[in-house]
Amino acid sequence: MAQHDVNKIKDHAELFQQQEYQELFQAKKEFECGHESEEVTRIAEWTKTWEYREKNFARQALTVNPAKACQPLGSILAAVGFEGTLPFVHGSQGCVAYFRSHLTRHFKEPFSAVSSSMTEDAAVFGGLKNLIEGLAVSYNLYKPKMIAVCTTCMAEVIGDDLQAFIRTAKEEGAVPEDFPVPYAHTPSFVGSHILGYDNMMKGILSNLTAGKKKETTNGKINFIPGFETYIGNLREIKRIANVMGIDYTLLADNSEYLDSPNNGTYNMYPGGTKLEDAADSINAEATIALQAYATTKTREYIEHEWHQKTYVNRPVGIRGTDEFLMKLSALTGKPIPQELEDERGRAVDALTDSQAWLHGKRVAMYGDPDLVIGLTQFLLEVGAEPVHILVSNSNEHFETELRALLDSSPFGQGATIHGGRDLWHMRSLLFTEPVDLLIGNSYGKYLWRDTKTPFVRIGYPIFDRHHLHRYATYGYQGTINLLNWIVNTILDELDRNTIIPSKTDISYDLIR
Repeated sequence: MAQHDVNKIKDHAELFQQQEYQELFQAKKEFECGHESEEVTRIAEWTKTWEYREKNFARQALTVNPAKACQPLGSILAAVGFEGTLPFVHGSQGCVAYFRSHLTRHFKEPFSAVSSSMTEDAAVFGGLKNLIEGLAVSYNLYKPKMIAVCTTCMAEVIGDDLQAFIRTAKEEGAVPEDFPVPYAHTPSFVGSHILGYDNMMKGILSNLTAGKKKETTNGKINFIPGFETYIGNLREIKRIANVMGIDYTLLADNSEYLDSPNNGTYNMYPGGTKLEDAADSINAEATIALQAYATTKTREYIEHEWHQKTYVNRPVGIRGTDEFLMKLSALTGKPIPQELEDERGRAVDALTDSQAWLHGKRVAMYGDPDLVIGLTQFLLEVGAEPVHILVSNSNEHFETELRALLDSSPFGQGATIHGGRDLWHMRSLLFTEPVDLLIGNSYGKYLWRDTKTPFVRIGYPIFDRHHLHRYATYGYQGTINLLNWIVNTILDELDRNTIIPSKTDISYDLIR
């Protein structure tokens, strides 16, 4: 089975088709006492029925492929948005390896994070020793300007107290007394990656801004992206602010870290919001969060502790971008420049060109709450009809907001919100109530293969396509990008269904 000729190395898709592998698979099936292929086919067909759907939706003790990740993954994404910051995961080595791999595969960039490497003895006696040694090694070896600590399941189950542990580590000289070590408790068995982002953002801001409140404001606007995985969105927000002449602080800016130039020189901490700017964010005029449900605790902290106004604006689609720009103008007194008005006109023109192909199309989607609300608003603008909306990390406030949005349009009346469900539930929905289009992250490709529903990759993670994360989905340019991905998927599917010579290709319709 070894591939000895380096000039004939096969991709795994071809490799496993070779006869020796096929024989291995057949022997494995017999060894495992697998069912006959006819029985497998019969059961597979049954799982496409309404009868199975009712059983599927009745299950409570099992989750199959949820559309969410765990808290620490979100927390380390927040951490790398700050200058010179090293994420430190207090838990087992395997956990941090998973987080690094997950983020690296999406962004196609190396993602640095360290671990306290807790093992069985730490699970019994506590992880204080691991954390002290880990902080000392990280500080001296990697030379960060800040170390942001979060937890995993193991540390949370045994009750490790990060505040006390970090204080002890400083007393023992692991890091200097004045060195910033913000922290967040992020148990993986509670919430999801968006809660982890929120917890870490609150932890970092509370650490950096302590004692920095002034009598007057600095005149800036703070932007908090939330769990944002489209680098283009961060750059679009900065571009819009610059075009409008707005002084701002982006909390946190990981656009360079996750999309750094390949110039031949390695930099472990490219870009990031400067720590002094983050510390001064407490004195800003206001804070705008671009996601609501990934910033809930952080916004509450800013309102109550900083006594600073916070707002939520999702600049997705025409309406969302309009509201965002008008909010910026109202807060700063800056007019909306002609350049942005022209961009709006081009986006409206593009929607007009494509609207006929989208009007009335039935859509299923899944993803994080804020992503889903933005996509729903965009789809309603072009007359598409959301049907199945599945959000694994849902909550009551989100579902109320989404329901109100759906009810505001005649195109949203037929939608059903499936909160707390997983992608195996979505499979049943697609078989029993088919739609024209499915929107979601890369895990949707298995639904596409199974149900043959045309599939648009939007969200996180995107593992099986390259460079989509570099685009914007925010602003008027982001509106055009969303339109492009969605309408061209519909046209691709139309072409696939009209390619049989003399049967389905009779019209020879070259122009769509």
